[in-house]
Amino acid sequence: MSNQQVVVTGFGALTPVGNDRESTWQALLAGKSGVAPITRFNASGMPTGIAGEVTGFDPAELLDRKRERRSARFSQLAIAAAREAVEDAGLTIGADGVESGRVGVVVNNAVAGMDGVENAVDTMHLDPRKVNPYFVSSVIPNMPACEVAIDLGVRGPVTASALACASGIYALIEARRLILSGEADVVIAGGTDSAITPVMFSGLSNMGALSRRNDDPTHASRPFDADRDGFVFGEGAVVCVMESAEHARARGARAYAEVAGGALTSDAFHVSAPDPSGEGAMEAMRLALRASGTEAGDIDYICAHGTSTRINDLTETRAIREVYGSHAYDLTVSSPKSMVGHLIGAAGSLSAMVCALAIRDGIVPPTINLDTPGEECDLDYVPHTARQTEVRAAAVNAFGFGGQNCVAVLRAV
Repeated sequence: MSNQQVVVTGFGALTPVGNDRESTWQALLAGKSGVAPITRFNASGMPTGIAGEVTGFDPAELLDRKRERRSARFSQLAIAAAREAVEDAGLTIGADGVESGRVGVVVNNAVAGMDGVENAVDTMHLDPRKVNPYFVSSVIPNMPACEVAIDLGVRGPVTASALACASGIYALIEARRLILSGEADVVIAGGTDSAITPVMFSGLSNMGALSRRNDDPTHASRPFDADRDGFVFGEGAVVCVMESAEHARARGARAYAEVAGGALTSDAFHVSAPDPSGEGAMEAMRLALRASGTEAGDIDYICAHGTSTRINDLTETRAIREVYGSHAYDLTVSSPKSMVGHLIGAAGSLSAMVCALAIRDGIVPPTINLDTPGEECDLDYVPHTARQTEVRAAAVNAFGFGGQNCVAVLRAV
């Protein structure tokens, strides 16, 4: 474990409850739901017709017409979030600031440009000559990271990984490694996804994964509640600026929190269901604590994966109890997915932002819609109302299809 601290100095966000960092944070603290009927396509007659959509976002205000046409929505959201994060960090890249070759980008996603694929297929059936010539380059998984690098003039290491729903938090772990290895001084890191499409919803509905509470969308996402019936699909992007504490001090930047360490494990169990034993999740939690030099008893808050599915919420609760022992009942645990739904590739980076701002402000957001805790869901999930409490160290849990378990620890600086 390196003695060098890696800190977060800026955040940017577009989510179903806000189109920037602070509006998202205040909405989460207020327990505001961003889940509503789908507007991105005609969902009438489908089993699930609700989602967590980013609203009020116009890419034409962000990009010129050519760049807008060549880029997919998940890249556009990432560019907007990255610009905000860089501004928040007071970071200048180039001649008057950090050398562009010393700045990297790690922006991950889970399902890439699914909306672009579906649109292109529809267009091809009408007239193949009208398929967007930028179709291929716009939908591939590395494009949000590359588009951010192009937008900001970044010439350092640029990479993207797909770890399903663990993608967003793994970006921060990978960014930390790039900084500690000396490959970059600053890394712009986070997650993005935008795949609210007919095929996606058909597949997930047929899997039985999505909530069908169409008549009451704001109460559909209910992690750890006895009446939970599936997760709510969402979209968004959350991006941060990371750098060594020494580098941040040298340029007079303030730090939200330290990204102290993290870990990644595999269930090796099933393509979509978590291992009910929770062994992979437990091991990721233990390894993250070890990698960050943090004792279980030092953690004050866990931003849970908390998807609102039967198996996930139960398995995660069992894993927390096993790893944290009696301290599990002293922890505050909450799930922002109760308000925004599951942002897929951006879910983990949103959780990291929640942890950092909880450390900054001494308050944790609630788990809304938690009326009656489900079987074995016996932890303190902060139901309904945000809670003032000191947070010195926090952990992010993120678990993805394929059995990918990723946990990171953030600490006050």
